[in-house]
Amino acid sequence: MKLVLTGNEAAAFGAKLARAQVISAYPITPQTVSVEKLAEFVANGELDAEFVEVESEHSALSVCVGAAAAGARAFTATSSQGLALMSEILYIAAGLRLPIVMANVNRSLSAPISIWCDQQDSISVRDCGWIQLYCENNQEILDSIIQAYKIGESVHLPVMVCYDGYILSHTAEVVDVPDQSSVDEFLPPYQPPYKLDPENPVTMGPVGVPEYYQEFRYALHEAVREAKEKVIEVDRDFERRFGRGYGLIENYRCDDAEVVVITMGSLSGTVKEVIDKRRERGDKVGMIKVRCYRPFPHREILGSLESAEGIAVMEKDISLGATGALYADVTTAIQNSDRRPLVMDFICGLGGRDVKLDHVEETIETIKKCVARRKIETPVKWLGLRKEVL
Repeated sequence: MKLVLTGNEAAAFGAKLARAQVISAYPITPQTVSVEKLAEFVANGELDAEFVEVESEHSALSVCVGAAAAGARAFTATSSQGLALMSEILYIAAGLRLPIVMANVNRSLSAPISIWCDQQDSISVRDCGWIQLYCENNQEILDSIIQAYKIGESVHLPVMVCYDGYILSHTAEVVDVPDQSSVDEFLPPYQPPYKLDPENPVTMGPVGVPEYYQEFRYALHEAVREAKEKVIEVDRDFERRFGRGYGLIENYRCDDAEVVVITMGSLSGTVKEVIDKRRERGDKVGMIKVRCYRPFPHREILGSLESAEGIAVMEKDISLGATGALYADVTTAIQNSDRRPLVMDFICGLGGRDVKLDHVEETIETIKKCVARRKIETPVKWLGLRKEVL
């Protein structure tokens, strides 16, 4: 069934189709509509779930931890400062190996106060042990929420599905909503390997004394790293059943590309438009869309760069005092390969600043000039920076 849905509504439909059993959230712009829609589904009897109203995002994720520990399928959603307030519990959910699914509607962090989009919120918690998936459009949001439960429940890890605030959350698109029976076949009821049960007591979250803590962290690191294969497997199964697949990355016209743009989220659509126009003129350019950011797809990215001489990373985040986070991961991947293409970081779209076609053109022209000179003047360039404001 095809419906016209905003990104937030698509996320809500995804959680509904996944038969989430406990939903807990606190309102924050631009996420609020997603859980409002789920509250509506619960209130009118379309979804058999407990909807728990709480006083903060910290409490919302805490409720989900308790629910998942008791064996329930849990869902929450947040943005920006809400995600920051959850940060303590993010680490707990991952350390307890609980397959909670959360929609994070990407929004800038304060200060100054901003309700507009960039990806600094989810990027800032990339090291907490959650799988992170980034969506380009509303169809991908719905599909990724459903996939996230199967991934998380298979590897016993929480999954964060990220999508750009307003650009996707409040923009309506046609979305193919699968029927409930087909999703039930793809995603059977959750059967936790262990859970809190008065009849069979277990300990969760014991003290990690020095003799054991490092091994716990190593085991969690290995679990996140190895989850990459499950993301691939689940996505292929989903594509076989529903005709849509996303992979870890999307290789867009990279087979013979001499210059490749790497990015995440809704910006991918803007880059594709420029790539197509340049290809019509015979320009060998391509794009890699990173869908799965954690675990990071090092091998898959390298496999799409075989002909690349220059790489431009366009990202809506900044690791203050260093570079963009995506750039750091890409350069790490390249350092472990035999090839050494030039790589440059382009920071853009912070605080909701429009990223225009001209900015993508500027990015490609800049990296092409660097390739011609075989030299990068500076590793980081800020696009659209208004110097008169500084």
